Amino acid sequence: MNIAYVSTAYLGPVQLYTKFFAYDAIRVEAEENYVKQTYRNRCVIAAANGPQALTVPIVKPDSPKCPTRDIRISDHGNWRHLHWNALVSAYRMSPFFMYYEEDFAPFYEKRYTFLMDFNEALREVVCQLIDITPSIQRTHSYETQVAHDFRELISPKSHVVDTEFHPAPYYQVFREKWGFIPNLSIVDLLFNMGPESILVLKASSRTALT
Repeated sequence: MNIAYVSTAYLGPVQLYTKFFAYDAIRVEAEENYVKQTYRNRCVIAAANGPQALTVPIVKPDSPKCPTRDIRISDHGNWRHLHWNALVSAYRMSPFFMYYEEDFAPFYEKRYTFLMDFNEALREVVCQLIDITPSIQRTHSYETQVAHDFRELISPKSHVVDTEFHPAPYYQVFREKWGFIPNLSIVDLLFNMGPESILVLKASSRTALT
């Protein structure tokens, strides 16, 4: 069985979802020491003014080393309202936003305590809408050496090329203005391509199930 290890992500990038499509099983890392300024609490969407980062504020941990599973969401800055308005503004003219709007809106009304619970609940909805059924479990201990380790490779700060990921272009609302922007949040793909999202994931992945 091919098992991929990944980090939790807030509306993670297309690259992450190609792993959900391509691997037999997924382990979402819960026991790592939390890493700031990553997709764990940040996604990037295509807005009218170009790529826009949306960051979920977190409560500062009591110690420098805090497991990701224990990271709490902060209510600072009315972020839920701001994030939802940003998504509506960026994608209201996309072909499929109106079909999926009611699936996502509740996440910006309900309060989650832990970042990982919020992320994984969103991920479950996204997988259902794309029609992929990955076998996903959270880790219960941290392993330093694993065969297919994408925990740090799938990161906005990574300088290592993921040779399994080749972003296939697809329709984007602002493509005429900005050109195709690869590896945005999975919602960019979903709102623009709808049921064809799974075809883009397949075309973007060089890893086949064995």
